[in-house]
Amino acid sequence: MYNFDVVKPTRIADAVKELSDSTESQPLGGGQTLIPTLKQRLANPDKLVSLSAIDEMRGVCTGEDGSICVGGATNHATVAAEAGGYPALAATAAHIGDPAVRNRGTIGGSLANNDPSACYPAAALGSGATIKTNAREIAADDYFQGMFATALDEGEIITEVRFPVPDKANYQKFVQPASRFALVGVFVAKYADGVRVAITGASNDGVFRWTEAEAALSSNFSVDAIDGLSLSGDNMISDLHGTGDYRAHLCAVMTKRAVTAAA
Repeated sequence: MYNFDVVKPTRIADAVKELSDSTESQPLGGGQTLIPTLKQRLANPDKLVSLSAIDEMRGVCTGEDGSICVGGATNHATVAAEAGGYPALAATAAHIGDPAVRNRGTIGGSLANNDPSACYPAAALGSGATIKTNAREIAADDYFQGMFATALDEGEIITEVRFPVPDKANYQKFVQPASRFALVGVFVAKYADGVRVAITGASNDGVFRWTEAEAALSSNFSVDAIDGLSLSGDNMISDLHGTGDYRAHLCAVMTKRAVTAAA
């Protein structure tokens, strides 16, 4: 690692100030991606601003509209234990990585990083969540902008994520056993006004909505509705773990599993 300073503010306003003081400052959530990056000397911040001591950014609660609100500094294990009002979200958190990752990694860090194979982006996009920052609120449909790319501005931090609770939902993940990331993961959520299907781990563009499956499932929420539907493998990730065509095939398989489990 290179040398850097670490500060641990206890208020959101103080964290924002620390980040704005230097263009080389970086926020630190659970550090599950940033710390390995620093160890490999692929990043060289002069200051890390830890968000772990900001109480107002931790915990899970129910909003006035019935949504599940998760603080940006809340770790995966806490979401798994306390998001019982949204069982599919709690189950998603419970199967991220291993116990060490779940006790350190945070929802805000995961969404800010937007790894193309991470689970939370699928949960947020599939739920039509709202990502709240220190400056504004961003709809999930506008937040994810490609592989490792988001709508966040420099120095902007995720303070809370609000999940509308659907009538039915489920997340199915085909696990890459070495990393515990999703080779393909599908989050399906059925709301009164329609169905959302978000897929992670598959596309070179990162998490995305499968709109054709959404339309079919909104008319008939059953596995039969998506029989015959398929995605092209042309823009899918192709690596030693699976070709683009293989991932495209898995998208349909995991969507059917999620619909079956949700229904």
